[in-house]
Amino acid sequence: MTAPTRSRKRPLQPSVESSAKRPRGRPRKTVDERDDGNRRPALLAAAARLFRRQGFDATSTRDIAAAVGMHSGSPFYHFKSKSALLCAVMEEGMQAAIARQARAVQKVEPGLDQAQQQLRRLIRAHFDTLHGRGNDFVPVMLYEHRALDVAQRSALARLQHDYEAAWTPVLEALHASGHLRAPVKLSRLLILGALSWSVQWFDRKKGVSLDALTDAAMALFLKEW
Repeated sequence: MTAPTRSRKRPLQPSVESSAKRPRGRPRKTVDERDDGNRRPALLAAAARLFRRQGFDATSTRDIAAAVGMHSGSPFYHFKSKSALLCAVMEEGMQAAIARQARAVQKVEPGLDQAQQQLRRLIRAHFDTLHGRGNDFVPVMLYEHRALDVAQRSALARLQHDYEAAWTPVLEALHASGHLRAPVKLSRLLILGALSWSVQWFDRKKGVSLDALTDAAMALFLKEW
């Protein structure tokens, strides 16, 4: 008697859906999202410009995104809120100002009164921060500080402290030599306050250079300059 033949069953082919690997974690960025990430500096610059011109409350994230050609939701990929974007604008500006100031005081020339020359370079660097390229963050810092939360204000205060700390030893040396009559702490506050107020009235188009403005400040603040 012949043994019965066994039918061979073909193995089940996995369906397309079951064979496809399921993505884990965050989905991959789209081409547009990767491009948006490369334009973070442009995003910060546009935000600073719009916050300065329109005010923080009147500027939407949609306005900022449109200014750099991003999708309306793209800013939130980088920043949790509009307030976080505002804080980033201020921090970016302060870090650039600190770096500019550090470069300035390293260029003291021998043969001159070092403290006087350092003060002049500090003032000139401060005017560059106030009136040079990328200076939109300055008035934003002055007038939109209230929009920050406590933690953001604390982080910004540390940067401001680092920036102002460079002035103290220079003013102490000038006070000790008799060139600066007022107490050091008050002098620092008054000098920086007076210089910063120039954002309200200084206009390059009226023919006064930043070097001339620096000389006038030195003559105002120092005895026998």
